[in-house]
Amino acid sequence: MPKASSAAAAPALQLDEVRRLFSGSCGRVTALAGVTLGFGSGTFTAVVGPAGSGKSTLLRCAAGTDRPDSGRVALDGIALADRSEQELTLLRRGRIGLLTDAGRAQHGLTAYQNVALARRVAGYGADPQRVEAVLRRLGLHEVRHRRTSELPDGQRHSVSVAQVLAGRPATILADEPTGSLDAPSAHRTLALLRGYVHAARRTVVLATHDPVAASYADRVVFLRHGAVEGEMHRPTAAAIAERLTACS
Repeated sequence: MPKASSAAAAPALQLDEVRRLFSGSCGRVTALAGVTLGFGSGTFTAVVGPAGSGKSTLLRCAAGTDRPDSGRVALDGIALADRSEQELTLLRRGRIGLLTDAGRAQHGLTAYQNVALARRVAGYGADPQRVEAVLRRLGLHEVRHRRTSELPDGQRHSVSVAQVLAGRPATILADEPTGSLDAPSAHRTLALLRGYVHAARRTVVLATHDPVAASYADRVVFLRHGAVEGEMHRPTAAAIAERLTACS
């Protein structure tokens, strides 16, 4: 299986000693325990761990939608802690694509309208050919003029994937993006993310507990109890599963 390029590059996204604590019924809970990670341009990294390991918190801090209690997060060298909420919103609009299992498609719009709108919000014209191309690559061309609310869950989620890709962000942060997809749709989504990294020199960070999904990445970082517990490069799904079992 061909992989995306992992050539050395200056980090597009950098986390230094990031800590995040939450208050729980049993006191303070550590979600991130001083995580330091860098993600270069043209790299596809999977952050893997069981539920509660801190994967989603890491992505939220990386996107600036959650602020760490200490440490530094920088996007293209810009420290997020120095920015207001309005500045962070503008920064995310052009540079970060957020992809979750819940999706973000507007149900009152057609698949085509959702993707065209995402391009306009990102500052690109709603180029019909580009919109059609993204929909076709995700197997949505035949349903492009149907409202998203009329589509099955898998196709509805694929519309959200198409929206993110159409916006051409420099960095995609994907939180369990294939959780509700069948195997063919999941493969198509992950292959597109990998191709996006390779063709456009973009950065993808995928948070997942699924060894098969993680095997599409060039680099797999293992997270447990909010701390990094090692990494693997170009691993198989079996090797990832074995490592997860050993760490559980």
